[in-house]
Amino acid sequence: MRASLIVERDADGTLYNTALLFDRSGDLRGRYRKIHRYGFDTGEATLMGGGDDIVTVPTDFGVIGLAICYDLRFPELFRGLLDAGAELIVVPAAWPAARLTHWQLLTRTRALEEQVFLLACCATGEHAGMRQAGHSMAIDPWGTVLGEAGTAQETLTVDCDMTQVARIRSELPVLRDRVLAIAAPGGR
Repeated sequence: MRASLIVERDADGTLYNTALLFDRSGDLRGRYRKIHRYGFDTGEATLMGGGDDIVTVPTDFGVIGLAICYDLRFPELFRGLLDAGAELIVVPAAWPAARLTHWQLLTRTRALEEQVFLLACCATGEHAGMRQAGHSMAIDPWGTVLGEAGTAQETLTVDCDMTQVARIRSELPVLRDRVLAIAAPGGR
C-alpha cells in the first residue's frame, strides 16, 4: 500500500487537498478529500473545497482509514473512521515545526482513543516559507510510538502486528462503553 497527497481539481474547478491510497499493484483503492480545511478564513480554508466523506478501504492489512493534517484536531472524524471499521489510519501532513508538540500529542491520542495503528507522515524541510515539523511516526493501539523519524529523515520502517488491534480492544474494551454518539453539523 502507498499513500500520496495531491491537490486535486474537480470537474467544476474546485481544488481539494486529497489523499490517495494505492495497492501493491499501483491501483487506486481510496480517495479522501480533506474535510477540515486550515486557515481561519484564509489560505486553504478559502482556496480549497472541503470533502464530505469519511473514507476507509478494506485491504489485506486490515481496514485503512484516511485523514489529512489539520483533521487531527477533530476527534469526531477519527471516531467516524473507527465506526467505519478502521484498524489503521494514515495521516499525511505538512505540520508546522512551531507546533511539533501538538503533532506528537494528537497523533498518539488519536491512536490510543480509537485503539488503532496510526501512521502519521509529516513533511520535512520548508514549505511556503514555513519550517515543517517532520517527525513522522508509527503508533500502536496503546498509543506507544513504534518509530519516529527526525526532521531530516523522510522514511520510517516499522512492523505492525495487526492482531494487536483486536487483542487490545478485547483487553481494554472501552469502545463498548461509549454512551454518547453526537453527530456533527451537516451529518458528518
